[in-house]
Amino acid sequence: QVQLVESGGKLVQAGGSLRLSCEFSGRTFSRYSMGWFRQAPGKERESVATINWPGDSISYLDSVKGRFTISRDNVKKWVYLQMNRLTVEDTAVYYCAARDNLATLGRYDYWGQGTQVTVSS
Repeated sequence: QVQLVESGGKLVQAGGSLRLSCEFSGRTFSRYSMGWFRQAPGKERESVATINWPGDSISYLDSVKGRFTISRDNVKKWVYLQMNRLTVEDTAVYYCAARDNLATLGRYDYWGQGTQVTVSS
């Protein structure tokens, strides 16, 4: 089974940087594509960044391109989201998610509890 735990969210000033971490608990890390999603109060959840196995195919939300970087450590089984030049619009709860590449539907079925990122102006 898969379990995800995010950490690293906090209050940060606009223009600052922050790195989020996601710990993957399971023994088949190579089967999963990973993603970071976020949701602000009153807004729909959106995909921020995704990364395949082994990590050579990456996609980003347009508004974070050039500022955010997703990566994965396939030895430690951790996923990271480096966020630079943060803006107030980046304020949200950030979630780590996993997609089983061998599943029939291929959806993001596994989610962490979320970590709050608040950017102050």
